[in-house]
Amino acid sequence: MKKMKRLMFLLTSVLTLSLVLSACGGGNKAANGGNAGDEASQGGNAPAEIKTVKILQLKTEIVEGLNELKVEFEKEHPNIKLEIQTVGGDYGTFLKTKFASGEEPDIFTNGGFKDMETWLDRMEDLSDQPWVNDLLPLAKEPMTLDGKVYGMAMNLEGFGFIYNKDLFEQAGITELPKTYSQLEEAAQKLEASGVTPFSNGYQEWWIIGNQGINPAFAQQPDPDAFIKGLNEGTESFTDNAKFQEWVKLIDLTVKYGNKNSLTTDYNTQVAEFANGKAAMMQQGNWAQLQIDQINPDLNLGVLPMPLGEDAELNDKLNVGVPANLVVNKNSPVKEEAKIFLNWYVTSDIGKEYIVKKFKFIPAFSTMEATVEDMGDIGAEVWNYAQAGKVNTLNAPKFPDGLAHEFASATQAHIAGKYDMNQMLDEFKVGWDTLK
Repeated sequence: MKKMKRLMFLLTSVLTLSLVLSACGGGNKAANGGNAGDEASQGGNAPAEIKTVKILQLKTEIVEGLNELKVEFEKEHPNIKLEIQTVGGDYGTFLKTKFASGEEPDIFTNGGFKDMETWLDRMEDLSDQPWVNDLLPLAKEPMTLDGKVYGMAMNLEGFGFIYNKDLFEQAGITELPKTYSQLEEAAQKLEASGVTPFSNGYQEWWIIGNQGINPAFAQQPDPDAFIKGLNEGTESFTDNAKFQEWVKLIDLTVKYGNKNSLTTDYNTQVAEFANGKAAMMQQGNWAQLQIDQINPDLNLGVLPMPLGEDAELNDKLNVGVPANLVVNKNSPVKEEAKIFLNWYVTSDIGKEYIVKKFKFIPAFSTMEATVEDMGDIGAEVWNYAQAGKVNTLNAPKFPDGLAHEFASATQAHIAGKYDMNQMLDEFKVGWDTLK
């Protein structure tokens, strides 16, 4: 019996020693260059931890390119994975749902100004990031508060009435319209030539309530003072000349526009225009990608959206930052999120995608873009921006959810349910409710 116990003891000792040596041997293999990509850099004793950065963004037109960039980034940073989700349409509501459910993104988009203040307690201060000093002043403004920068501008965008130069020429339009009456005359000539003047996508709330309404705010003597007056109850929409002129502009586009504009979505609007069925549409340089996919040979320009008869005041495009990438300050991978953002705007491939693949107007002084890069629309917007002929974007200064209220009331007006004064009264009700 004693011999049997001693034998069992020896066997156990040998097995234990064997396991120890085996473990040591595995460690030596990693240290001597085993599968280094799967090992941690600290001592090489354990697999490297893979960090996943969840990105929620709203620009649907760049989904394909972003997925390609994701592959390139992960090649260079094998320990960081990107999980990208794109939500067009009602992005704001979806973002709130994500935070409410506890599925918070690590990077998300923000409009700046009022939208920045709404989400300020969730946003990381990015002032110390290496790309901040390269932001153009116009691009830095929406996300700057008390000297701190909280977001990275994705690009500059501008919008107005995109027009088909060849259809204008065929209709005998020799002078580009810069007043309401000139635009009405151009629409009449286009209609007489057999072309629908406007392709309207008024099913989309953002075309009306976020973008289309902007000139009525931008042409106020002091847009910020006007917005302040709305908040304080000293300003209204109903007796405001610029809003009355804006309603006339909307009515003009409907009168000379496609049938069923209230049931026409963005994709259909762009397709109608790109196929040459309409000569104008209210859109911006982001539409270049979709237009090129349908008809890359179109000869395009961009017209201002005129209110009234002051040609000089009207000769401006709406230009600004559509969205900013921000970092969730409570994210467990916020340092990895910052690594991606820096790579996105400083790496050669990131910059190439921004100007060539996405056809963005860059928001950084370190990026150069040609007409071929940006397309006809972007080049025209950039020319207006360089000349200082811009209306600043005001939707980010609206109370949260107000753009939807603007759109809803305007759609009711287009449908014949509200006259002009009733619609503008609804604007005020919405503002007072949500401010």
